[in-house]
Parts: sequence; C-alpha cells; structure tokens
Amino acid sequence: MSFVADQVRRIDIQLDRLQLSGQSVILSAPPSPILTTSSFDTEHPSGEVSKGLPPPRIRELQAAVKSLSTASSSKPVLSSTRIQYLLEQGSFRPRETLASSQSEADASYENELEWLLIGKATAQTYGLILNILLEQTIPLGNDIWYWEEVLGSYWYTGLYTIQTSPLRLWDWSKDIYEDAWSRLDSRTREGVNVVTFESLADRWKHFYGLIKESVRERSLADVQQHIMSPFALSRAEARKKQHGLKRLREMSASGLGVLMDEGLSFDTDEEGAIARGNQAGSLDREDWKNVVAKSVALMESILRNITTLEGGVADFEDTIFATVEDDHELAQEPSSEEDPIPRPLVLSARLRSILSVHVPQHTAVSSYLAKEYGRPSRLTRYWLPVTALLLSSSTLLRIFINRKAEIITWVRELGTTVIDFWENWVVEPVKKVIGTIRHDKDSEVAIMSKGSLESDRASLERMVVDFAVDNPDTSGGAPLTEYQIANVRSKVKEGDLTPVLRAYERDLRKPFMGTVRGDLVRALLIQVQKTKVDVEVAVGGIDALLKSQELVFGFVGLTPGILVCLGVSRWLGSFFGSRRGIKQGKKQGQMIRILRNIDRILSASTSANNGMLSYKEHGLLLCEIHVLRQNAQRVLPGDIHREFLEEVDDLVDIRMGVNRQLKVVERMRWAYARWLR
Repeated sequence: MSFVADQVRRIDIQLDRLQLSGQSVILSAPPSPILTTSSFDTEHPSGEVSKGLPPPRIRELQAAVKSLSTASSSKPVLSSTRIQYLLEQGSFRPRETLASSQSEADASYENELEWLLIGKATAQTYGLILNILLEQTIPLGNDIWYWEEVLGSYWYTGLYTIQTSPLRLWDWSKDIYEDAWSRLDSRTREGVNVVTFESLADRWKHFYGLIKESVRERSLADVQQHIMSPFALSRAEARKKQHGLKRLREMSASGLGVLMDEGLSFDTDEEGAIARGNQAGSLDREDWKNVVAKSVALMESILRNITTLEGGVADFEDTIFATVEDDHELAQEPSSEEDPIPRPLVLSARLRSILSVHVPQHTAVSSYLAKEYGRPSRLTRYWLPVTALLLSSSTLLRIFINRKAEIITWVRELGTTVIDFWENWVVEPVKKVIGTIRHDKDSEVAIMSKGSLESDRASLERMVVDFAVDNPDTSGGAPLTEYQIANVRSKVKEGDLTPVLRAYERDLRKPFMGTVRGDLVRALLIQVQKTKVDVEVAVGGIDALLKSQELVFGFVGLTPGILVCLGVSRWLGSFFGSRRGIKQGKKQGQMIRILRNIDRILSASTSANNGMLSYKEHGLLLCEIHVLRQNAQRVLPGDIHREFLEEVDDLVDIRMGVNRQLKVVERMRWAYARWLR
C-alpha cells in the first residue's frame, strides 16, 4: 500500500469532519425544514405524498458522494474515467435552473452536497495525479544510472557507440538525402531546369551528383568545425541525455512536493474545525471550499508546466504559484445577482478538463521525454548479438544436424542417468529407512544368517558329548551317566571343553599313537569347530551393533542423494527466482540502499527553508519512501510492518524538520536491523 492511499483517506476523513462541523452550526440554529422529515415530503401526480424521501437531485448527489468516499471502496484511488462519470452523475447546474418550488433550506443543503462532491472528487484526482507522478519519477533513476555507467567507463562508451552506429548512419544518410532534394527543389524554383528534357538515367546521375556534393560539403564543415570523434560524440550525447533526465526528475519531484505540501491542506484540528483564529460557522465552511478551489487550480498548473524543461525548478515553482494566485476563479462565492454560475459547476468542469485533457497530455509528454532521454531501446542495445546469432545460425544448424544422433544419445543418457540416480539414490534409500522404522525383516542389516550360530553350537555340543562318551577315561574312567552327559552338555554351552582338552594333552605325549587311534585328529577337529563357534559369536556381537545403528546407516545412505537434490533445487530456484523478481535478500539490500538515499537527501538539504525540506527534496524523499514501503511489505512480518509504517509516516511529515527526520532514519536502522541484514 502506498502513502498516496493513506493521504487520500486522510483528506477524505478531513472533508467528512469539515462537513459535519458545518452541519453542527446549522443544528445550533433554529429548526429548519431541511432537518425535518417533512421537508422531504414529495407529492406524486396521483396526489399521494411520500414521507421521508429526499428529492431525486439530493439522492443523486448522496450516491455520488458515497461512491467517491474511500470508506465505501476497497480501492482508495479511483480511475480517471470513474471520477469523470461520478462528476457527470452529479449533474451540476446553474442557479437559474433551480426549481421555483425548492425552499432555501433545500437549496442550501444541495449546495453543501455539491461542495462535498467536488471536495471528494478533488481528493480522488489529487491521489490519481500523485500516483502518476510517482510512477513516472521513480523509473528515471535507473536510466540516470545507465548513462552514469556509459560515461564512467570507456568500455561502455565504446559499446554504446557501436550499438547506436546504425542509427547515426541512418540519420546521416537521411540528412544527406533531404539536403540533396532541397538543393534540387531550390534549383528548380530558381529556373535552373537542367533536368527537364533529360532521360531518367541522366536525372538519377544528376541527383547522385547532388548527393556527392552534399556529402563533400558536410565533410568539409565537420573538419572546419573540429567535430569530435564518434567516441566523443557518444559521450556528449550520453551527457546531454543524462542532464535531460535529471532535469525531468527534478521537475517531477518538485511538482510532487508542491502537490503534497500545498494541495488540499486544510490545517484542521482534531475536531475538524479550521484552526484560524476564532472564526467559525459559515466563514469556516468558506475557507475549506477555497482550499478545494485552490487545489484544483494547483493541480492544473502543475500538469501544464511540469514538462517544461527549459527553466529550472525555481522558475517552475514561481510559475505555479503565480498562476494560482492570478486565477480569477479562486474568488469568493459570488452572489446570485452577480453571476448565475455557481463555483461547484465551474470546479466540476475544471476537474473534468484535468482528467480528460491535462492528465493524458501530461502522460504522453512525460512518456515521450522519458523515451527521448532514457536508455536506448532493446533493439538498439541487442542488435549486435542478435545479428551475430543470425549470421552464425546456418553454421550452428549444420553442426546440430551433423551431430543429431550424438545429441539425441546425450539427451537420452542424461535422462536415464537422472532417473537411475533418483531411483537408486533417493527412492530406494528412503524405502529402506521406512522399512527400518517399521522393523521390516527384509531391511535388517546382518553379516551372517540367524540360524548359523545355533546350528554350529549344536554341532559342537554333539561332537564333545560323543567324544566324552567314547573316551570315558577323560571323565573318570567309568561310563558316563545321564547326569554326567547333561553336565558336559551344559559346560559346552558355556565354552568348557575339558574332556576334549584332556585327551588332546594326553595324545600330545604320544602323537603317533594318538594319530593312529584317531583321537588326536578328532580333538583337533573339535577345537576347529570351537574356533568357528567363537568367531560366529564375535560376528553376532557385531551384527547386534549394526542392528542397533540400522537407522543411522539408512540415513547415511540417503544423505548423498538428498544433498545432490537440494543443491540442484537451490540452483534451479535461484536461476528461475531471479527471473521472477528480486529475492528476499535483494529486497533487504535495496531497503538499506533506500535508507542511505533518504539519509543523503536529508543531509544535503539546505537550511534556508526554516530547517525543512524544499519541494524538490520532499518529492525525492516521497519517491524513496514509496519504494521503501513496497519492499517492506514483502520483507517485514505483519506486526513489525505496522510499526514500520508509523516510522514512515513520521518520516514523510516535513513539519518535523530535517533534524528530527534524520533521527527517525537512524531509529529505523537500529530498530529494524534484524530484517535489513
């Protein structure tokens, strides 16, 4: 939302308060028919009288006033055609056309409604012109910086010279052609009719000779005048256009400041009464009407003179105020005997003239000047690379045709690689992580199978039991009982192989006999099985550790794919985001630069105007604040944005003085530093 909308709403509220203040004076007087229901009694042709309905004329005015009020519309500033339509709906008329049956109170009430309609239409026109000036002034800064870059670098100056060389050649050829035709016409008028009876070829030969003569004279004139090189000419042209843009920007900013400071300035207090001594009643009502009439003349004068760049800002401001002071229609309300045309009718006609004539003319002239002094068109700036591309298009097309199969293969392989990467490094790891969370059997991490340890341990138990039964001497000499066998089996589960180790130690004394009997080899094989079981127990511990960290390994496998996808998405987002508009970080940086520009405007302000900004400086400040509010709406959160708007309102109010405005800028810097980084 722009400050223009806030300004129009504020003026609309002031008009309503002034109107209510005027009605309060009427209410303090003796009862009038206009304030009673019977005054709106109308008689129909049938003889019936309708109670409580105002006349059609008053209803039309009330409807038009309601449509022009900012409170009745979601759009604070209406369009030009809408304002004109509502002014025409008011159907202002001279006093002599008033009905003879209309009472004086009805006429007074109708006159007040007409003035209220004019005031609200003026406020809408005021907001419309402010928006137009803002939209035309703000983009000029970018073109000024463009010419600054052209003048600040020889490389950019040379590039600009090449870009504009076709236009220079065209203008030069056009001048030569027109000069040749003018020479031919002048010789014909002087009676030197040398081509009357010649053939067509001779005529063209004679015309070609005139062209050569014109070129020769122009070349000599250029040498005599010491014309600069094309490079220096380009710099001079850029400097001239930059100066024109600066002048146009200063004039627009000055008009914006004058309109903001002097337009519709009622100088009201909180109750809506005009704060001018002890005056009240009808005199107060006449004062705000004069302010409205003066504002209409001010807007018309600004639109007429703002595009006159020959004079300076001071001349422009003096012309505006002199025109407003000399306006004969700003006189007090004439009496009905002196002039039958009321001021609302005159102001309505002037408002319609502003909206239908002056606003379109100003828009057209400003657009022409901005185009004349602005940066070259896109065709001028990019004709060189486009021409190079067109000239090399046949070669590029031939390369594409010759490598068609390879290009198709590259594209197909690229698509296959992307699909395989997505499926193998993103989809599959995600499925495994989800399976791990759900304790899916297929997703468990394991080094060995679940039944391997149990089967090897049972085999070792049987080997040891069989060995102890076949060699009872290792357990005391007598055959083993069931209790002893169960005891051996339990010890094997604990890792105790005492019967086997005893036989092994015994056979080591006589290894040959042990080998022949087979007990030594059997003991060795049992120990090998025992080693296998121990290894499987250790592997089982590692397996349990892996299972406890199974989710971690799943996310580790998913991390590369996620990182690659995030990197690609960030790159694509930044690439396409730069095309859609300035990103959040750029908005914040732009807000910091705007605050810097505001600080420069306030610091460079002269103290000749009682410590307040001049009209031009105020206009430049308004342009910066307009852009600042638009960026803040996208950067700051809701509550912070509302507080920020309070600071902006303090910054716009030039009555505070430059010193207090500088303090507001400093407060904005530290108070909102978190969102401006």
